[in-house]
Amino acid sequence: MTTQWTVHSEKLVDENRHIRLSTVGITLPDGVSFTQYVVKMPPAAMTLVVNDAREVLLMRRHRFIIDQWVWELPGGYVNTAEDVELAAAREVEEETGWRPRSLEHLVTFQPAIGSVDQPQIIYLARGAEATDTVPDINEAQEIRWIPLDDAVDMIARGEIVGASTVVAVYRALSLL
Repeated sequence: MTTQWTVHSEKLVDENRHIRLSTVGITLPDGVSFTQYVVKMPPAAMTLVVNDAREVLLMRRHRFIIDQWVWELPGGYVNTAEDVELAAAREVEEETGWRPRSLEHLVTFQPAIGSVDQPQIIYLARGAEATDTVPDINEAQEIRWIPLDDAVDMIARGEIVGASTVVAVYRALSLL
């Protein structure tokens, strides 16, 4: 018995540099057929920056899709042919005004693997230096160093809801 899904067709719905949306004709191993929406997006690189006081650098921003103010890691799309680690460091500086001292891979995951292909690549930075970069007001309303244990409580209260930040905070607990 075949255990894989069979793809019969794909129809492009929309495409730009940040997203490719299509519908795909699928048949399951038991013979049931249906149409699945598929979203493909460039990888995203985020960084959990932690200082010597075990505080993490978080940004507060409004996410209009869920109409909620949330705290999250700095990060964003990896540009075509851009080194992922360099993209992660670039995003930290652009969005917070801090430059990571060092970066190490923390975890990579797919947050919505049933319909979205977008690797989330998270780095851990141990320490950062303040720069003259003025953070973009469109990226974050507030930037703050928050104790790691408080970040865990913020997840429980629904102040941190983004998958990348939740995964990074919990992963960091096992390492720091």
